[in-house]
Amino acid sequence: MSKIGIPNLDKGLEASLIADMQKVEDLLRSHIKGDYPLVIDTSRHLVEAGGKRLRPLLTLIAAQFGDASNHDIIKAAVCCELTHLATLYHDDVMDDAVLRRGVISANKKWNNAVAILTGDYLFSKVSDMLADIGPEAVKLQAKTFERLVIGQIKETQGKSDGLTQIEHYLKVVSDKTGSLIATSARFGALLSGAKPEVVDLLTKFGEKIGTAFQIADDLLDISSSQTASGKMPGTDLKEGIPTLVTLFVISANDPADKDLIVKLSGPISEEDLSQVINALRGHKALTQVQEYLANLAVEANALLTDLPEGAAKTALTNLTLALVNRST
Repeated sequence: MSKIGIPNLDKGLEASLIADMQKVEDLLRSHIKGDYPLVIDTSRHLVEAGGKRLRPLLTLIAAQFGDASNHDIIKAAVCCELTHLATLYHDDVMDDAVLRRGVISANKKWNNAVAILTGDYLFSKVSDMLADIGPEAVKLQAKTFERLVIGQIKETQGKSDGLTQIEHYLKVVSDKTGSLIATSARFGALLSGAKPEVVDLLTKFGEKIGTAFQIADDLLDISSSQTASGKMPGTDLKEGIPTLVTLFVISANDPADKDLIVKLSGPISEEDLSQVINALRGHKALTQVQEYLANLAVEANALLTDLPEGAAKTALTNLTLALVNRST
């Protein structure tokens, strides 16, 4: 495994990505400096907590299909990560989360108002940086932000007529997670001057692995003793947040799962949590979701077929496998 989490990565590409990721980290931290100490503390809270940095990494890899030396690519990578961080502050307020990335969430450390305003502050920093890149970048970000908001509204509102719960869930995931990961890839390809067909392929690839990434998180919430996101296992279950595993159980409506389905229909109490997790770990729905995830990986990598051969294409293929395998 390489230092940036992608197996069998070309050594030359690895060195280049590590150097550029350091530039991303440096710009990320310098861009949220300000004159007000509390804002600095709150906005740095999740930056310092770390994270996988998937979005900026994908921007940098996508840029390999053109001229990766354009400094605007580093700026765009930072914008994608800052946008992601901003949504986390807002999500934690809506979910009343206690932990994020292994540290106490901002809403618990300070309060809901501070967490929301910190997210807004980070969005403002994104707009400031994108304005330097140009109007096309600003428009792409605006369209992405629209999808992020719509995805959150859909999740809050619940399914609409004509959709099953599973179809609704997948649309929410596509908007809330897939959209920004797709944009991360698009920024890298676009700003590197890659061919239009390459830009479009990488955008579709990003959307596909974004969905896979979220489903892998769903599995980790159940199957892992400690989730990669830093949240406590069973967090989604406790909060009554639907995941693909729970939706597969509910939609099958097996009489043998009657009691389990009742518990999965809302937030789960602390007393029942262990029992429900154990039941899901041994349930066929877990295997079904693992198979669904594996198929997504195949579909994502099939999109790469027409890309130019080389270290970057191989890196994307192996990145997909790494994202899927982290849930097993």
